[in-house]
Amino acid sequence: MRSEVVIVARPDRSPRIESSGGIAARLTERDTVHLVSSAATPLGGDSIHIRLVVEPGACLRLRTVAATVALPGTATTESHATWTLEVAGELDLDPQPTIVAATSRHFAATDLNLTAGGSLRLVERVQIGRTGERQGFWSGSLHADIGGTPLLRHRLELGSGSLADDEIAAPRASISEFHYPRGDVEAAGVTLALAGGGCLSTWQGDRL
Repeated sequence: MRSEVVIVARPDRSPRIESSGGIAARLTERDTVHLVSSAATPLGGDSIHIRLVVEPGACLRLRTVAATVALPGTATTESHATWTLEVAGELDLDPQPTIVAATSRHFAATDLNLTAGGSLRLVERVQIGRTGERQGFWSGSLHADIGGTPLLRHRLELGSGSLADDEIAAPRASISEFHYPRGDVEAAGVTLALAGGGCLSTWQGDRL
């Protein structure tokens, strides 16, 4: 299944929302949109594409009503999620965790383009496996540009077959939190200030 969501936040009016496939978007407050699964996704073979546009002077808070659970499909264990973010206003993106269940292999990619006047808080939480499960794999990447100039290139793997995989003590959970232009935030793990402004905080452990 292919699911697509497009949300355009504009100043002084409600966001424009379009959605198809297994994910719906609902306006829950003036500047807040929640994503809701209308079908089981992502299963192996599924792809999700979410595009967020925040115009100058606009504010958007994006949330999810529940965790995202990636499950293997009958023909393949691999699923994909792509986020395209165009931010000239204020974006606060903080979804519930992604749970990579059973033998799933889930690949997530975020492509972010900021203008100099944009601001962002982006949180990503990942857990490999439900209780007793350790076989899943997750890969996540973040490419962030500001005004067309590279700001951050970040990639992380977790789970079975990842670079850090180890039977004894490999991490199975991760939290990443990216802020721009703020560089003085308090977040879990280690915070790295970026040369172009903003900061990235990362944490890894066994369970969220």
